Amino acid sequence: MMSEVKLHDNMDVVSNAAAAIEAVLRQALETRGQASLMVSGGSSPKPVYALLSKADLDWSKITISLVDERWVDPGQAGSNEDFIRENLLQNKAAAANFFGLKTSHANVSEGLSEAEGRFAMIATPFDVCVMGMGGDAHTASWFPNSGGLENALSVENENLLCEIDATGCSVAGTHLSRISLTLNAVLQSHTIILFIPGQAKRAVYDAVIDKPLFDAPVKALLQAGPKLHVFASPAL
Repeated sequence: MMSEVKLHDNMDVVSNAAAAIEAVLRQALETRGQASLMVSGGSSPKPVYALLSKADLDWSKITISLVDERWVDPGQAGSNEDFIRENLLQNKAAAANFFGLKTSHANVSEGLSEAEGRFAMIATPFDVCVMGMGGDAHTASWFPNSGGLENALSVENENLLCEIDATGCSVAGTHLSRISLTLNAVLQSHTIILFIPGQAKRAVYDAVIDKPLFDAPVKALLQAGPKLHVFASPAL
């Protein structure tokens, strides 16, 4: 399956990833008159979003939401919603439609239904899912061996969203309660962009093929085959 994945590795990883996302959105707008974009937080895609925000698209017909979120309100430390508002919903992209995943409920399990209901405003499958990868080979909030990971990655789980308990996952920081797209929701997207800048992350990605799935959850994306476009720094 990994051989079917489209790997784009060169030094212009940021601009090429931004251009690829723009192209998919433009095609969706031309063919359907609307588009959907699911995005990840984290520092790695920040320059991609900066470029994308200046794209000459009809952003008023593009709906954006999150691949995953910490269970914190906007305005609190760690909010992916705040990150996207500050780094993508700027310039021309300020006209886009956006909704977050955090609800007013005390915990993820109570808020899942309401959060999933928000997706009724956009057509599925999504046009683009932008995924990142941590040094531990997690993507979205699918942390290695985390609570809820088996449910998140189950091909029988047809829900769009799931709950993840990242207790014990060192890179998760202090925000351990997470809401995330499921694997099925991501795999059904028309295009999946996996952004892997830097030599260290490239080495992690190259090694996942030989690891058990729950130890390297990003490996689950390889099931997407040619729908998965990996934008990575060149291997050493």
